[in-house]
Amino acid sequence: MRSSSKTHTQAKTLRRALTPPEVILWARLRARQPDGPRIRRQHPIGPYIADFYCSAAKLVIEVDGWSHNMGDRPARDERRDAWMVEQGLTVVRYPADEVMRDPIGVADGIWDACVARMRSRR
Repeated sequence: MRSSSKTHTQAKTLRRALTPPEVILWARLRARQPDGPRIRRQHPIGPYIADFYCSAAKLVIEVDGWSHNMGDRPARDERRDAWMVEQGLTVVRYPADEVMRDPIGVADGIWDACVARMRSRR
């Protein structure tokens, strides 16, 4: 699942421009990393960039704001998710308002999903 240099450059740019829900979630996820699965932010996977990714669990985490419901975005997200699944990845999506409302609960859910998937892969 190699990514082009253009995708890598775009991911680097996105890391510097996280949305408020992504910033809050990243702070929670990053605080836990010394004792658990490594989670990356704005990680390139093939032609796409995942909001967050745990390679050990093969888990893609997406934070969906209001724009994910507009125009052709739902269809694009569906194609993207299907491609990720074809690559053997699992995609979980969290609405941005849920992240804002309960960042600890969302981070705990992500953490638990990573650990469970890592155990099931052994």
